[in-house]
Amino acid sequence: MNGFFKLVLPLLFSALAAYIITPVVIKVAHKYKLIDDPKKNKHPKVIHDRPTPRGGGLAIYLAFASASLIFLPLDKHLVGILLGAAVLVITGLLDDRYNLNPYLRLIIQFFAAALPIASGIGIAFINNPLGGSIDLSLPQITFNLLGETRSIWLLSDMFALFWIVGLMNILNMGAKGVDGQLSGVVIISSLVIAILSFKYSADITEWPVLILSLIVAGSFLGFLPWHFFPQKIMPGFSGSTLAGFLLAVLSILTTTKVGTLLVVLGIPIVDTGYTITRRILSGKSPLWGDTGHLHHKLLAAGYSKKQVSFIYWGFSLTLGIIALNLNTSFKFYTIIGIVLIVGAMLLWLTHKPKK
Repeated sequence: MNGFFKLVLPLLFSALAAYIITPVVIKVAHKYKLIDDPKKNKHPKVIHDRPTPRGGGLAIYLAFASASLIFLPLDKHLVGILLGAAVLVITGLLDDRYNLNPYLRLIIQFFAAALPIASGIGIAFINNPLGGSIDLSLPQITFNLLGETRSIWLLSDMFALFWIVGLMNILNMGAKGVDGQLSGVVIISSLVIAILSFKYSADITEWPVLILSLIVAGSFLGFLPWHFFPQKIMPGFSGSTLAGFLLAVLSILTTTKVGTLLVVLGIPIVDTGYTITRRILSGKSPLWGDTGHLHHKLLAAGYSKKQVSFIYWGFSLTLGIIALNLNTSFKFYTIIGIVLIVGAMLLWLTHKPKK
């Protein structure tokens, strides 16, 4: 029973903290004009019809950070995670107010992602879907700093860096389109990682990862009532990039189960891949938004915002259950299947006859 409460308390605390903090952040957003007004913001990707506060990432971060500091030891890894997340939230708030250039945001994302990597979080190997594993620990650069011998694992650190930044942008581009969509997807994804960590809970090093996963789930769970339709606040750039950052780091910490998260987030990942490819082939910047995402197509086909959220949640939950029961090879084939399914959905929704 003590073990049960040890897991439930971080989840409940972070959820309650996010639920209480979010209305305060809504007031702050109004005070400092962190408002997305569709009458002023004429970008075609805008689909809300009334002024809505941004900055939801601040509420999520405060809940996440407070719960982490209470329920986890403050080691170098947690410091790196909290600092990287703080950089993203501050950048997101500035973007919510001033609409920063997307290329500047990308540079800052790389800096934020480098902070947990500098603290020692990295990927030593990845499983090869054709069998065996790929060693990322070599080559290494060893040097002395402040009287200590340190090493940079070039392949490992580069893979982790691009994985974290990539997932930030995938969640920002492909999973936050409608009310409640992002929060539900992150809750499901982090709970899948928690279950995966629990499978290895005999290893004491997995307990902090398990608790951290539950804290992430709780933080977005407490935010969800304010984010669900009709949303009282948007996650904003801070909330979506924070989500991608935390899930990417968790997938690295959980015995490098990157493949599991690729399956769980298969729909937004593949949708974003198609979107970036389409923009590049059209001669457009891959970072500037448009109305070509799957959630836009579903809305145009007549689905409500609630229904679109439920569709994404349903896919994430189904894929999460599947991912927990797959080996590396079958995860690879599942991802190929998702690529084909999402491609078929996009083609059908784009070219189906109008009623």
